[in-house]
Amino acid sequence: MGAIYRRELRAYFISPVGYVFVGVFLCLAGAFFALSTLYSGTTSLSSYFTYVLMSFVVLIPLLTMRLFSEERKSRTEQLLLTSPVSLWGMVMAKFFAAFTLFGATLLVSCLNFLFIKGEYGAINVPVMLAQLLGVLLCGAAFCALGIFLSSLTENQLIAALTSIGAIVAMLGLGFITSGIENTALRVTLKWFSVSDRFYTFSYGLFDFVSLFYYVSIAFVFLFLTVRVLEKRRWA
Repeated sequence: MGAIYRRELRAYFISPVGYVFVGVFLCLAGAFFALSTLYSGTTSLSSYFTYVLMSFVVLIPLLTMRLFSEERKSRTEQLLLTSPVSLWGMVMAKFFAAFTLFGATLLVSCLNFLFIKGEYGAINVPVMLAQLLGVLLCGAAFCALGIFLSSLTENQLIAALTSIGAIVAMLGLGFITSGIENTALRVTLKWFSVSDRFYTFSYGLFDFVSLFYYVSIAFVFLFLTVRVLEKRRWA
């Protein structure tokens, strides 16, 4: 598992993908921070983190599209499937490689917060940490989703486009519920909404149910990825 993790992490910077992801992420984060915080003269980071969350529509597919599709295209998947590593170990290694790059870049982008200290007042640190945790958890769920969709095809473009569509659907679920008259259906859809779950953290509240929700989403998609690989191993 460790060898696959290191290989995948190194692969991000052998190809342009890692540099493009980091560069685009930091540029977008800087622009969002300037527009939502500096120009507004506020220490509230709620809008900033919401914008960052929306940017995952493009950023996460860029990070995950190649993880399994490239293995199939280059015909190296069979080497992985027959290696002395469990399927769970293989999937988790790729997941942690993507999540490590994502998390590290997100933490680096937090250096933007130094620019508002003293000028507009102090940041509410507990609220900021809760919001940061929510973004990390949401990113983990989307990384797992992207890895699953990457395992279904050998075409990176298809993996990216399906991931974009799925993330848009998961984020947009909360916005369409207001127009649903059926109360039971509206409440059910809101419960599954990724954006609605994030709002709990955006208010600075640590919600165990929301945490469990994001972890469950990640687990389900990683589990499905293992099942896809298991089916191909014995095909």
